[in-house]
Amino acid sequence: MAVSTLVKNNYQKCIDECSKCAQACYECFDACINEPDLNARRSCVKLLVECAKMCEMSVGLMFMNAQFAKEHCKMCATICDACAKECSMFKDEHCQKCADECRTCADECRRMAGM
Repeated sequence: MAVSTLVKNNYQKCIDECSKCAQACYECFDACINEPDLNARRSCVKLLVECAKMCEMSVGLMFMNAQFAKEHCKMCATICDACAKECSMFKDEHCQKCADECRTCADECRRMAGM
């Protein structure tokens, strides 16, 4: 139980934000591939998957209290920022929601990493 307490105390807010961000990215991905302008969203769609995977990996590393969890979260913040920028270019609700979640996650990852 000590590890669970350690993870909860040190990383839980970031774990929660990364999990929400990954979910938002997957939901946005699913919506984007059904949009009529999918070709214009190619870069966004690729970045959505990259961001979701990075967030999932960050969650796993934080759960493990991994040696490089903070460094990984710094990179996660960078990718979340890029994904937010890409999604914000599209005015539909799912992209705007995703951009907001990505920004929130990036902020929390930076806070957790001590940036």
